[in-house]
Amino acid sequence: MFDFEFDEFDDPAGDDELQELVEAYERSRREGGAFFDSEDLENVATYYFEQGRLDEALGVVDHALEAQPFSSDSWLRRGILLNHLDRHEEALEAYDRALMLNPADPETVVNRGITLDTLGRTDEALDAYDRAFVLDPLHTDAFFNQGIALEKLGRYEAAVAALRRCADLDPEHPEVWYELGYCYDQLERLDESVACYDRQIDIDPYAQNAWYNRGIVLNRLGRYEEAVSSYDFAVAICDDFASAWYNRGNALANLGRPQEAIESYLKVLEYEDGDAATFYNLGIAYEELEDYSTAVSYLLRAVQDDPEYADAWYGLGCCYDALERYGDALGAFGKAIALQPAVAEYWHARADSEYNGGRLIDAIASYAHVVRLDPENADAWLDLAETYLEAGLADEALQAYNEVVRLNPTSGEVHLRQAQVLASVGQRESALRSLHRACELEPARSEEFRRAYGELWGNARSGSRPDDARR
Repeated sequence: MFDFEFDEFDDPAGDDELQELVEAYERSRREGGAFFDSEDLENVATYYFEQGRLDEALGVVDHALEAQPFSSDSWLRRGILLNHLDRHEEALEAYDRALMLNPADPETVVNRGITLDTLGRTDEALDAYDRAFVLDPLHTDAFFNQGIALEKLGRYEAAVAALRRCADLDPEHPEVWYELGYCYDQLERLDESVACYDRQIDIDPYAQNAWYNRGIVLNRLGRYEEAVSSYDFAVAICDDFASAWYNRGNALANLGRPQEAIESYLKVLEYEDGDAATFYNLGIAYEELEDYSTAVSYLLRAVQDDPEYADAWYGLGCCYDALERYGDALGAFGKAIALQPAVAEYWHARADSEYNGGRLIDAIASYAHVVRLDPENADAWLDLAETYLEAGLADEALQAYNEVVRLNPTSGEVHLRQAQVLASVGQRESALRSLHRACELEPARSEEFRRAYGELWGNARSGSRPDDARR
């Protein structure tokens, strides 16, 4: 890629000399008469470029081309400036003029490829990089930009190969390790991704995006403390880096530190208007602190920002339930279920809220729907069984307890509850078997069981079973 930087004016005197040159050029453009050679014009163009004054830099290059229309370097510079100005089609025309004058210049071919890629003409861009390799098989920027183009196509393995070649040729390349880190992340090679971001940070310790992406990968690895530290560096470099504050909050939430997570999420709101995800995470963090009223306020903002945010409706329902606002809770759960009717967790929470509000028949219907959606959900079967029992539906409760025992056969508590139901419907021998099994599984609770089932205790303690007695 053509380098606009210059080295002749590194010291203060040089800076003064450059400023005088720029002033002389500007004066000559106003008044006319002064002549500037190509080197002077290049330095003035570079000055404008580095100041971000791209239109003025382009004017200098055009002025140079008026004097030397057959300078391939000037046409190349013009193409680069037009590309930076998002005038991509004109940039391609400039590169084509440069290549007509110097068809063997790999810099022009590579920059033409960059513009083609920017225009979404990626296949043509890759052809350009291949042409550059013919002219210069070791062209570092050709490998780098080939990797970028392949990355955009989702061809991450091929992108890694190109970027690795660039890194081999230029280990201090300013961006190659960053892009390798991203590609390895996409390939789920997370440890290699972190290593690449570390190399990028070694080269540029103030690369906040490298610190940020490193934090994301560490979070995915479950290395939450390190992720927080990485985000800390990102926001130290750029305090208004809202995405880093947001992901820092997520890592702290993963560490079970909701108060600190809240502080990070609130920093996001200092720099951005906030979105549904930030409001949702704030709500969940306050819920974990059992500050349900504040949680509700943020979850309401989440669903106002995104009315189709099913998890936010679900979280809102849970907070309303904790506040014993059961009608509001059922309304929120209803919204979540309408958006995602196949999520058993939403139905389970709705059933719990119906039960808490004393609506046993509705709760039974909802628990029954949970186990239809998730037949292996032992907790839902247990809730269904106990709600049946409370509603006086012993036979139905017994069937549900049978499912609980099937799914959780080593729980003494489950066998004890099954015994209770069996005894209530007159199935004494079956009740005794369940009680005996509870004693076997939890012998330390035998006294507790004796108090609950005194009339059956003798047989259970002796270890005999009803089947044994029949023999």
